Amino acid sequence: MYQRLFARDLFNDLERLQREVSQAFDVSSSIRGQGRGGYPALNVGLSPEAVEVYAFAPGLDPASISVDLDRGVLSLSGERASQTVAKAEGPSAERAIVHQSERFSGNFRRVVSLPDDIDPDQVQASYRDGVLRVSIKRRAAVQPRRIDIH
Repeated sequence: MYQRLFARDLFNDLERLQREVSQAFDVSSSIRGQGRGGYPALNVGLSPEAVEVYAFAPGLDPASISVDLDRGVLSLSGERASQTVAKAEGPSAERAIVHQSERFSGNFRRVVSLPDDIDPDQVQASYRDGVLRVSIKRRAAVQPRRIDIH
């Protein structure tokens, strides 16, 4: 009888629906993390000296990524071009049909709330091997000191 070329998988359909709903109700993550996913995937960590943010975004042109820091909020945004199946050429060319597309394309924006002790003048960003690294130095903590009475 009739057999489908690409069998439908209920779990793939449900996962796709979950991703679309999550994107529709985008909730920003904070320094403490919420594990919600999104593009690009982020790792955020604190050390006594700095806040380190790693965004995993392979295949992007570094010039297409915008990194902004405003009042303790770090914003990463940009655009990832769509990579679709090439169309056949010639007079009898038919339109290519994409049956499954799992790679994110389009505009993206990720926002991270940072601690109050960051130094906005001490920010460095680099992009290498598909990983954007943003390092923000923290201000030295005010240490208590003893005052001698004369």
